[in-house]
Order: sequence, then C-alpha cells, then structure tokens
Amino acid sequence: MGCCSSKSADSKASRLARWRATGIVALRDSKLKAFPDEVFDMDRSVRTLDFTHNRIADVPIEINKFVNMQRLILAENVIERLPINMGKIQALKIMILDRNRITTLPDEFGQLVRLERLSISENLLVQLPETIGSLRNLTLLNVSNNKLKNFPESIGSCFSLEEIQANENAIEDIPSSICNLVHLKSLCLDQNKLKQIPDNLLTDCKALQNISLHNNPISMDQFQLMEGFQEFETRRKKKFDKQIDANVMISSKGLDEGVDL
Repeated sequence: MGCCSSKSADSKASRLARWRATGIVALRDSKLKAFPDEVFDMDRSVRTLDFTHNRIADVPIEINKFVNMQRLILAENVIERLPINMGKIQALKIMILDRNRITTLPDEFGQLVRLERLSISENLLVQLPETIGSLRNLTLLNVSNNKLKNFPESIGSCFSLEEIQANENAIEDIPSSICNLVHLKSLCLDQNKLKQIPDNLLTDCKALQNISLHNNPISMDQFQLMEGFQEFETRRKKKFDKQIDANVMISSKGLDEGVDL
C-alpha cells in the first residue's frame, strides 16, 4: 500500500511540475466527469487548458482563477452552460467548445475582449448575446450546427471578423450591420432559411472572397443581380488562381464556393 501510495504521489507531483513548467494542462480522453482538484492549484500558471473528449457536464466557477489562460479547449464533453464569471478570464484568446450541449452564452461573454477565435459548433445554441459585439478582436466565429434563427445586430461591431461559419442552423435573416465587417473574407451559411442577404453586402465588405449559401431559399439570380457581384467574382477567382499557382490541391466543390447556391 505504502509503495503504491508513494508512486501515486510522485506521479501527481511530476504532473503538476510539468504543468507549471509548460503552462499546458492537457487531459484529453481521460474519462473526466469534473475538473481535477489539483488543476486549481495552478491558478495563474495555466496558459492552455485542454480537456477534449471527456464527460464533463459543468464548468466550475473557480475557472476564473486562471486569469492568465489564453486557450480553453473543452470540445466533446456534455457541458450545458457556462459560468457567468468566465468573463473575468480576460487573457483568453482561443475558446473551443464544439460538440457539447450548450444552449446559451452568458451576457458576461462580452467581457472576453481579447478573444480572437471562438468555435462553438454542434451545440444547442438558440441565440447569441448582444454583448458579442464587444469582441473587437474576434477574427473567427464558428457557430455551425446549432439552432440559431438570427445574428444579433451587434455582430457588426466585431470589426476584426474575417470568417463566419454558421452552416446548418435555422437563420432566416442577416442584420444589415454585418456590412460593417470590412475585414470579412468568408461567410458560410449553408443549410439555413435565408431568402435574401443585405443589399450592400458585396459593396461594403470589400475583402469578401467566399460566400457559401447552399440549400437556402435564396436564388442564384438574386445573388448575381446584387450590386458589387462582379467585383466579388473577381476577388473570388483571384483567390483561387493564387491557390492554383501555389500548387494547392482544390476540389471541384472548392472552386465552386460562393457561386453555386
């Protein structure tokens, strides 16, 4: 007993030492149902927390101790909600919450002002908080495979957004504020309920190179008649010509992006 206990203690001590040295706390595929207690002893030392593919149902409120955490990866768990004090982790840059059971994001989410990449696909989201507009450094938003019916008007204040993935939702309309996203390069909205998109999207979003609208009620004729379509087509073709010149393998579907509705 004493020998086994000693080995267990050594193992735990060495793991903590490794975590402190690297700042990376990674326990993937570990059948966890909760955050291990020893993780909270790390507090300010945590830079990356990765608990992918476990059975975690609740994110503890003590997570706000990780004030220096930059990456939070909790994909493939059974999480239903997030604590409101997550907004205090203001060093956070990357958050990956794919394949959980999350229905809403707290309003305090808007306090994560350094967040650059948010992926929360394959959840049960019915709406995004208006406070998401405070995420001025966000470059990627992936909310595919949820139950969203629209975007909040404040999405237009996420001025750094370059890519929005919102495939397989129930989105019926896009707010005109999305035209404020002058850095937006890719907008993916396959399998939604869109009948139209903002009239000035193609003229105002001058960086836009890809729009994917497969399986929506909007027609190809509507899209081609929009002001700015020819300029958009030029950007789209230029993008793929560059990829071909760089010997990048592209599928025929890839060449079709943004045109075939």
